[in-house]
Amino acid sequence: QVQLVESGGGLVQAGGSLRLSCAASGSIFSINAMGWYRQAPGKQRELVAVITSGGSINYADSVKGRFTISRDNAKNTVYLEMNSLKPEDTAVYYCNARIKIRKWGPSSDYWGQGTQVTVSS
Repeated sequence: QVQLVESGGGLVQAGGSLRLSCAASGSIFSINAMGWYRQAPGKQRELVAVITSGGSINYADSVKGRFTISRDNAKNTVYLEMNSLKPEDTAVYYCNARIKIRKWGPSSDYWGQGTQVTVSS
C-alpha cells in the first residue's frame, strides 16, 4: 500500500504565506511526477504545480511567480511554498504522485486526503 500524507494547510490573511508538505510512504519502487492540485467549492479540481523526478516544473498561470514547488527525492516528499496568497487561492489542496510499486509494473496515480487552505481578505 502507498500513502500520501499532507500537512501545512490553514487560515492566513491575504498577502501571507503557507508551506504545504506531502510525504509518500509504503511499497514504493519509484516516483515519477509529484504535484499539487486544488479544488474550490463548486469548481473542478485543477492543477496547481507539478515537478518530475528529473526536476522539470510546470505551474498554473494563476500561481506563477507566487508559488514554488520542490521535492526531496530521498524523503519521497514534495513541497509547495505559497506566497502573496489571495482569497481566490482558497481551496482544498491535494497532493498527487505517479508511483511504481514494482520495477516492471505500471505507474499509478495516488492522492492525498487533502488539506484546506483558506485566505481571508
